[in-house]
Amino acid sequence: MGKILRPPGPGGHGAFKLLGVSPFRSRDPLGMVTDWARTYGDIFHYRLLHFHVYFVNSPEFVEQVLVTQNRKFEKGRALQANRELLGNGLLISEGETWQRQRRLMQPAFHRERIAGYGRTMVASTENALATWRDGETRDIHREMMSLTLDIAARTLFNVEIASVSDRIAKALEAILIVSARPARILAMVRKFPSRAERNYRRAVRDLDEIVYGIIRERRAALSKGAASGAQDLLGMLLAAQDEDGSGMTDKQVRDETLTLLLAGHETTAIALSWAWYLLSQNPEAERKLHAELDAVLAGRAPSVEDLPRLAYTERVIKEAMRLYPPAYIILRLAVEDCEIGGYKIPRGSSVGTSSWVVQRDARFFPEPEKFLPERWTDDFQRALPRFAYFPFGGGPRVCIGAQFAMMEAALVLAAVAQRYSLALVPGHVVETSPSITLRPRYGLRMTLHRR
Repeated sequence: MGKILRPPGPGGHGAFKLLGVSPFRSRDPLGMVTDWARTYGDIFHYRLLHFHVYFVNSPEFVEQVLVTQNRKFEKGRALQANRELLGNGLLISEGETWQRQRRLMQPAFHRERIAGYGRTMVASTENALATWRDGETRDIHREMMSLTLDIAARTLFNVEIASVSDRIAKALEAILIVSARPARILAMVRKFPSRAERNYRRAVRDLDEIVYGIIRERRAALSKGAASGAQDLLGMLLAAQDEDGSGMTDKQVRDETLTLLLAGHETTAIALSWAWYLLSQNPEAERKLHAELDAVLAGRAPSVEDLPRLAYTERVIKEAMRLYPPAYIILRLAVEDCEIGGYKIPRGSSVGTSSWVVQRDARFFPEPEKFLPERWTDDFQRALPRFAYFPFGGGPRVCIGAQFAMMEAALVLAAVAQRYSLALVPGHVVETSPSITLRPRYGLRMTLHRR
């Protein structure tokens, strides 16, 4: 390609000029990458050792990466560190394998199908609320993780696995301790395993034992003509057939099941956690939410049929995911030379974008740092540039469970908020912990106030 003209970007100082720079070597990577975007513009470049990263910060360039030129990119290196857990599931697979799996799984996520899970979502939430008491303090992030795991397990496998849910929860807790670490550390612990890493591997083996056992039992039941399990996601995956009549192997079902179980429950829990935090800091928004829930539900549990009338509830979720997108960064690896914004991007380079950066850009969101659910009017959304808001990614690899997650978040928010107001414990430190997802670093200690 000859001499490469790179976009402007940070070069480092002193010894770091030779080593290069990376926002993920900082305690505040989101602040750093935001500063770089505001300083250098819609595309900037940085280097760490021999790794070159091109970061895009405008809807137009995001669309080029995710849609227009998506065939020139593959998933980045960071996700590959979790291949032991996720196998060749949708989150990691590429090419024809990904296309086949996506085609087989898509029917399980049609709107009519997922609407049937609404009762399960509300029932799980009601069960959790039965253990809450007025005036007590809980880590709401931990509560949301537990609740969405219960929902994921019930919708994936049906209620018969309640007896092993504790094993699943403990295994996932060990896995999340390791997967929460920055990608640069993951590669190191794979070579020099710590106790946490050994626990991670044991947890993966435990999940394999559980999931493969359930798959064998379900296949045996289906072969005998039992249809009772066909309505959960696992049943649909086992029944899915390609055009040639072939279905998924047990290994493929296992990989997709664990991908849905891990990625699905965690991202929704994170979105809900940040929504509770933002509502606790914005009493007027909380008042409007409560008023809508009182008017529409009048004290009864919410249902899927109520969602069209819970417009403000949906806006709260959208605004929370604008400010705190759970999957806050997208990284791709260029598998061939390409061009974005007039700059040549060589094969082997990484290309990144962050919904955190773009969704806090004043060009698209007036008063971008404020929590304003009111902004999400129909007119505002029609005028918003495509890919100015992309909490679920976009293009062919848009999150397959986006509608499922939005329905779940709205139903859980409605079921909890009509009964409780949550107040952040005074003095509790709230910080983001950017790893693969955007968790609250120290959890969210909140006091429950019965309405």
